[in-house]
Amino acid sequence: MADQTDPTADRPQDAPSRREPAAAPARPAEERTGRPEPGFLEQLFAPVAGFGVTFSTMFRKVPTQEYPEVKRPTAARFHGRHQLNRHPDGLEKCVGCELCAWACPADAIYVEGADNTAEARFSPGERYGRVYQINYLRCIFCGLCIEACPTRALTMTNEYELTDPTRSALIYEKHQLLAPMGAGQLQPPFPMAEGMEERDYYRGQVTGPTQAQRDHVAARDAADAREEAAR
Repeated sequence: MADQTDPTADRPQDAPSRREPAAAPARPAEERTGRPEPGFLEQLFAPVAGFGVTFSTMFRKVPTQEYPEVKRPTAARFHGRHQLNRHPDGLEKCVGCELCAWACPADAIYVEGADNTAEARFSPGERYGRVYQINYLRCIFCGLCIEACPTRALTMTNEYELTDPTRSALIYEKHQLLAPMGAGQLQPPFPMAEGMEERDYYRGQVTGPTQAQRDHVAARDAADAREEAAR
C-alpha cells in the first residue's frame, strides 16, 4: 500500500516569510551625476535651450542652389530622357523588334513595327518602328530597355526636366524621341546607300548620305511641294 504520510508534515509551521530587501534611500542629484543641481535660471530656460541651434543658423548663408536659374550638371552616364538614334545618313536605327517593350519592368514602352518597302524605307532593316511611345508617368529610368536594344537605337540622354500639368503630355511619341537631324543627314524615307546591306550599317561602313540618296530626297521633296501646291 502506498505511503499516505503528508509530505509537509516535517516542515516547521511557523517558518518566517522571505522579505524583500529595503530600497536604498534616494541620493541627491549632485552625488549621482557629480554635477550640482540646476539653478533657477537654468530650470527656467531649459525648455527653450534647444532653440539655440536654430537661432545660431538663422543668419547664416543658405547653401541652396537657385534652380532653375542655376542648373547642376549631371553625370556622364546619367539616366535621363530616352532618345531614338539615327545612322550617319539619317536612317533610323530602330527596327521595331519590340525587345525594349518586353524588357521594361514598368510596362512604360509601346512599340508597333511595320515593314519597310522600296518606296518608303525608314531603317536599313526589314522593319522599322512605326509607332514608338514611352509613358514617363510609369518609367522608372532603370535602363533595362537600353540593354535589350540589339541595334543601339535607344539610349538615354542627360535631360531630366520632365514635368507637365497634363498627363497626356508625358506620353512621348516617336517624333519627340527621335534624335534631331545632324549635319548632312537626310530625313527618311529614302533608300539605303547603294552597294550597302543592313549589316554594313551596323559595322560603321556608312559614314554619311551618298549623292544618290540626296537626289532621291530632293526629288521626293519637290514632288511633295507640287502636290501641296495643287491642293
